[in-house]
Amino acid sequence: MRAKQIVRVIQSHASKDGDGVNIQRVHGFNDSTFSPFLMIDELKSDNPDDYVGGFPPHPHRGIETLTYMLEGHFEHRDHMGNVGQLKSGGAQWMSAGKGVIHSEMPIMTDGGLHGFQIWINLPAKKKRLPAKYHDFQSPEINEYGSEQNVLRMISGTLKENGEWREGPLQDTGVETVVADWRAMAGELRTLTIPAHYQTNLYIYNGERLCCLNRWN
Repeated sequence: MRAKQIVRVIQSHASKDGDGVNIQRVHGFNDSTFSPFLMIDELKSDNPDDYVGGFPPHPHRGIETLTYMLEGHFEHRDHMGNVGQLKSGGAQWMSAGKGVIHSEMPIMTDGGLHGFQIWINLPAKKKRLPAKYHDFQSPEINEYGSEQNVLRMISGTLKENGEWREGPLQDTGVETVVADWRAMAGELRTLTIPAHYQTNLYIYNGERLCCLNRWN
């Protein structure tokens, strides 16, 4: 088993999307190094002016999005009639396929917002499939470990010390593992990730992550 190595570091940059929503965007995934990932958006603010405009109805096609909410409450609506709640600790997945029109609007009018959206390119053979949507509330997200070192599995399956760790989201257009690891300083985990996977780490809290070669 060979340890994965860091090959590139990308800084996020300030941007806006939707109706003036302030975001931090990692948008350097325009080459095969990161395929199938396209970009990652982080939404984080205690100021309602930064998010109250939300994301009014807009189209997508040919991609999947996975949204994970640490804090806040948004509502999803789409042209297929789906209505979903994205609340603190929960996640939502949408495969745009051949086309979808949807909105993501804040239910909250004040308080803190902190969440992420990952954009993933669908393979050509799945770009013409019907759109799909599903959401998962916080109790559905499997947690492994203790308060000092917890792994929240959102999608996919991986092994840790010979034991399977799995998230509630499994049936995706692109085989994807997404996990939220929260740990105190000095804590370690050894995760077995298939060698052919593109592996990305996003540090959203804390100064640094040590000993990355322990991710396998």
